[in-house]
Amino acid sequence: MSGEDEYGDGYAGYADFDRLALDRSGQAEAFDAIGDRLDDAFPHKEGQIAAGRWMAETLPPGSRVLDVGSGTGLPTARQLVDAGHEVVGIDISEGMLKLARDNVPEATFHHVDIVDLRVGGRYGPGGPRELGSFDGITANFSLLLLPRPEIPYALRALHAVLRPEGLLALGMVESDIDDFPIPFLGHSVRVSGYLRDELRQVVRDAGFEIAGEDAYSYAPASTGVPPEIQIFLNCRRRA
Repeated sequence: MSGEDEYGDGYAGYADFDRLALDRSGQAEAFDAIGDRLDDAFPHKEGQIAAGRWMAETLPPGSRVLDVGSGTGLPTARQLVDAGHEVVGIDISEGMLKLARDNVPEATFHHVDIVDLRVGGRYGPGGPRELGSFDGITANFSLLLLPRPEIPYALRALHAVLRPEGLLALGMVESDIDDFPIPFLGHSVRVSGYLRDELRQVVRDAGFEIAGEDAYSYAPASTGVPPEIQIFLNCRRRA
């Protein structure tokens, strides 16, 4: 999955990304309805907090960080702002964005789909409303809401807005599923995942080195979802 494309970013697959269905139907609406119950259902976030701490402490003070799928802004955006970093959050749920703005008013939040970050996309390099480049990116459980064919392209879109040697903190759930509907807090959301070795390979193929890895067994509170294995990869963008 390499080679030059018309954008000159070394990724020939963007044309394929544009041809994908990019079906978000029901995903944003579900999270709009779930609202702040999301934090109630996931009260213990040790893995996410540890990943945020790694990002906050590894980056130079005052770094610019993109929080992809920022949700309510807790804990990650709040954690990074408190550490003195400039945080820009994106989410497809207007309901989540409202909560994030209330919880972390020092950060900036935008209604942006990750596909829009690709080179030439609305908010990507060269786009009409470019967000600029970032020293770090956090993506905790946001990429798992994409169909599997989109995830490699989404990672390359993140690669495109991350400065060379920049950091990526990626949180996923270990699973061998693709766009699979699950009941979640009274709604249905579609999720995808990889087994661990395949996830590592997908991340490396997208242009990242894996600097560290943690895994946690997690049982959400009162969601009807069985215990899951959460994987956190601490990555660095290859130049």
